[in-house]
Amino acid sequence: MQADANKTPLARACLHASTPNQTERQALDQSGNSIPLSPVSQPLAADSLPATALPVVETFHSLQGEGMHAGRSAFFIRLGGCAVACPWCDTKHSWPADLHPQRPLAELAGEAEAAAEAGAAFVVITGGEPLHHNLGLLCQALEPSGLPLHLETSGVDQLSGSFAWITLSPKRHRPPSTELLAACQELKVVVHGPADLDFALAMAAAATARPVRDAAAGMTGQSAGPLLLLQPGCDSP
Repeated sequence: MQADANKTPLARACLHASTPNQTERQALDQSGNSIPLSPVSQPLAADSLPATALPVVETFHSLQGEGMHAGRSAFFIRLGGCAVACPWCDTKHSWPADLHPQRPLAELAGEAEAAAEAGAAFVVITGGEPLHHNLGLLCQALEPSGLPLHLETSGVDQLSGSFAWITLSPKRHRPPSTELLAACQELKVVVHGPADLDFALAMAAAATARPVRDAAAGMTGQSAGPLLLLQPGCDSP
């Protein structure tokens, strides 16, 4: 017990992490209290099949401003629709999917190819909550651009499409699925107070150990889990 007490909070959280069945896994906070994780969830019924057009809030070519790829040139596709409803969200205009135009995938693919010619290093599919939609056909349409595909998600839905890098931003009020915890390369948690720090450590401990590879960034190697990034909330002390 003394050895446990001498460990860092992250190490203590990792001591509690186990590897039960994927659909039964739970995370534990620093006090040993369980945090239920969502089972592998299903996308919204209306979007369960791949779509040839998707609601798009905006597309733009800019620099990635967050995470391990910050400062790199990227082409962003922001999809409409989000039922996660974080009160601190700065893109609430993206929540109602039906307020945004349905854009053919071929148009988005054409913009991605133009961005690649202009120097974009990868495509970021974000939202809203992009996994409310089946992203399989979108990923296929973007393949000719030759750009790696990155996904930014809260992880509440089933994973669809194929991505080189997944940034998971889990929320305490809507915990992510075990599937996305196992698949992500990066965890980004918004911290408003101590409970969010506990949650962040629990999410890191619950994520499955696996190799991390990103040839475009020149990063390879083994990781005990995804990279953990903490983002202060606007009202954090």
